[in-house]
Amino acid sequence: MSISITSTAFRHDGAIPVKYTCDGDNVSPPLSWGEMPGNTRSIALVCDDPDSPRKFAHWLLYNIPPDVTTLQEGIPTGELVEGRAMQGTNDFGDVGYGGPCPPDGSAHHYHFTLYALDTVVDLEAGASKGQLHDAMGGHVLGQGRLVGTYER
Repeated sequence: MSISITSTAFRHDGAIPVKYTCDGDNVSPPLSWGEMPGNTRSIALVCDDPDSPRKFAHWLLYNIPPDVTTLQEGIPTGELVEGRAMQGTNDFGDVGYGGPCPPDGSAHHYHFTLYALDTVVDLEAGASKGQLHDAMGGHVLGQGRLVGTYER
């Protein structure tokens, strides 16, 4: 199933405002999404940069309750989000969101991919992208993607 994911901060394939990058306030953008499959038990969000040599992870958020349909701007860093969801460790080595920060003179694409899962993943907060990917294996009911770009 395809899930619609949008942001009021930028359009699909549009430029991500500086505010949400390492050159600005480095806060997460507001996101919202459409209906999930009926048997969704949790939602996961992964933001990564496929233009970097190793598909750099910028944000891992998982075990989002299935009744949640929006994320406000500026989700605080830290392992738990409102005591209901968990954040993983990004490739900067930090727990929570790390905004776009491509090399100077380089434009990169940032994929905010949302996954509807038929399970609550059995991971502690602070998991890596590889751990989250492994835990989601065989449990994805649907997904959606919002792509933004940023150039320094």
